[in-house]
Amino acid sequence: MTPTEKLVNRLPNDVGGLPADPIQRVEHELEPWEKRCHALADVLDFHKIINTEEKRRGVEALGAEMVVKLSYYERWIVAFANILFQKGILTPTELALKMKEVESRSSEG
Repeated sequence: MTPTEKLVNRLPNDVGGLPADPIQRVEHELEPWEKRCHALADVLDFHKIINTEEKRRGVEALGAEMVVKLSYYERWIVAFANILFQKGILTPTELALKMKEVESRSSEG
């Protein structure tokens, strides 16, 4: 298989068999936003809005550069947003307005 064929056939998160440093297994408590993200995934799946397969494809569609730069749950959030945009359930403007609203609530503290 040529190097180009390998690139085309390997998805961004398909790292099996590639050289890498040993995995640093560290148990940590999830941040509140990570717990909310996981709960959101469950709600989206329960209501048949985004299923596990769509989420996986959404993360893969981010591409290698984004997959490497984003944390596990950051990938989920970006994938959810992109899928909701594609399905016409949410617009980028609506998301931006909601993010501003949440940010202003947290800064009022």
